[in-house]
Amino acid sequence: MLTRRNWLLRLSVVLNVAVLFYFGSYLTIGNGNSEIVEEVQMSGRNLASIAEASQNGEKETAAYYYQSASGGSVNYPELALLASIQPIAGQPQQQQGSSVQTPVQGTTLRDDGHVMRIKPKAVVAAELLDAVETSAVSGNGGSAAAAPAESWTPEKKDAPTQQQTSTTTTTTTTSATTTAGTSFVAQVAMAMANSGAVQQVRPLRELLGCQDKSNHRRIAQRGDYWVLYNYVPARRWFRCDESITYTTHADFTFLDNLEPLLDRWRGPISVALYTPGNDFVPTLASIRYLRQCGSPLVAEYVTFHMYFGSGHVPKSVPHTDHDIDAPVANCSAPPPWRNASTAYKGQKKLLYPVNVGRNVARESATTHYVLPSDIELYPSPGVIEGFMDLVRRQDPPLRRPKPMVFPLPIFELASHMKLPADKKELVSMLKNGSAITFHKKVCPDCHTVPKFKEWASAKPKPGVSVFHTGKRTGYHLHWEPIFIGTHNDPLYDERLSWEGKMDKMTQGYTLCVLDYEFHILDNAFLTHKPGIKTLKKDPARQVLASKTYSLIKKVILPELKVLYGVKKGCAV
Repeated sequence: MLTRRNWLLRLSVVLNVAVLFYFGSYLTIGNGNSEIVEEVQMSGRNLASIAEASQNGEKETAAYYYQSASGGSVNYPELALLASIQPIAGQPQQQQGSSVQTPVQGTTLRDDGHVMRIKPKAVVAAELLDAVETSAVSGNGGSAAAAPAESWTPEKKDAPTQQQTSTTTTTTTTSATTTAGTSFVAQVAMAMANSGAVQQVRPLRELLGCQDKSNHRRIAQRGDYWVLYNYVPARRWFRCDESITYTTHADFTFLDNLEPLLDRWRGPISVALYTPGNDFVPTLASIRYLRQCGSPLVAEYVTFHMYFGSGHVPKSVPHTDHDIDAPVANCSAPPPWRNASTAYKGQKKLLYPVNVGRNVARESATTHYVLPSDIELYPSPGVIEGFMDLVRRQDPPLRRPKPMVFPLPIFELASHMKLPADKKELVSMLKNGSAITFHKKVCPDCHTVPKFKEWASAKPKPGVSVFHTGKRTGYHLHWEPIFIGTHNDPLYDERLSWEGKMDKMTQGYTLCVLDYEFHILDNAFLTHKPGIKTLKKDPARQVLASKTYSLIKKVILPELKVLYGVKKGCAV
């Protein structure tokens, strides 16, 4: 009788294991997450280091944001529960009482071409962990409680109060035990069955509502211009939520600015080069010179586009990567842009279609955020990291419902001065007169940001933040800001030229009518290539400026009023 009972008991155990195995496999495959179990079983990684953290009586656990190498993003809260199961196949059991460093937000784990980002989210952890009867995770950790955020209003008269933030990394003591004889797959199944209560992590791309863009080479016609998009692409490609692209324009005679710009930007740059007629040859030679003889950052970060008028097509255009890159540049010779006297554009007295270049460069950027600027304007170091942190924090100004852009104050330096490393150095230069606001001696109302005196007198602080929210009205009615924006912002009117001036005014009017808010950034600025500009009389250019003014008033502005409407206080 005893032997018979033993056999029945053994048979019952086998049947239970089989049922649990089937049930667990069904759940994992049915949810499309079979690869998660394989990832955990094969990686040998101990996920028990994800510990509970208690704060204000609420339980917190970790949800995993899983991203494949191809860029696809899926949220797998099941991994938060797998973290409590130990040991994992092939992984030695963690010694009880051992100290394990708790992963903090933004931690990245790489394994076989995959990326797992760990982001803590508040959940009902106790109920989930109780469902896994064979494991228990306990931990003690603490973090500095965040101070209540200061109420922020764009109408605030005084400079914002400096806020200090601190980051505390906590170390928790984790212990876990596994009941002998319990199936690993059964534990996985039980964990996944209860995973619906985990709060979802919202990825940055979802917050921005952006999609990745291709940077493949293509040819297209744009009005009266032919455009070679991504003609010489950068070696590094960026996702839409990964960085900010500095978008700019030039002809080959201005390419000496690219390396100092890159040295401070350290991120993706999209530059559209005007290459009419014979200017195509020295332009391509200049690109080769920069990529082969200059800073390695050029080949890594800069994508070059070419454009030219339909009546000024080059004699020949290389089409393959080999033809574009193969010729070896003579690095011992002077750079090709030094020989500007032979430029086709100057010989034919062609106007520079500045806004065609601006739009081509901006539309080709693969990132959601862009900084459309001029190639002679160098940003302060750390703008990309500081601004992306600002976006992740979602400070109060960023949560406002109105459309917004983020202007950077602009400055000029005396010709003998070095570029300021930060705001502190810049303010010191403003005080001794070696730096001034941009175009102060040419058009002071065009580029001075609202609340500039308060901006300059405010004590510098770490990171990038919104200092003040302004409007393009009143004293700043003709303000031409340069700002970080997105692909959703209005483009520049391509009928306007650099020689005719007022090339950004129509966009400024449109932004005003659409009720854009201008969130002026603190601790971020642009500095023009050293050399202070003074007002010089140019009769020929003045004639073009008069024609441009007439075109705007009689043609462009009436069109904008029909398309966007009219708003009191807005002007070109």
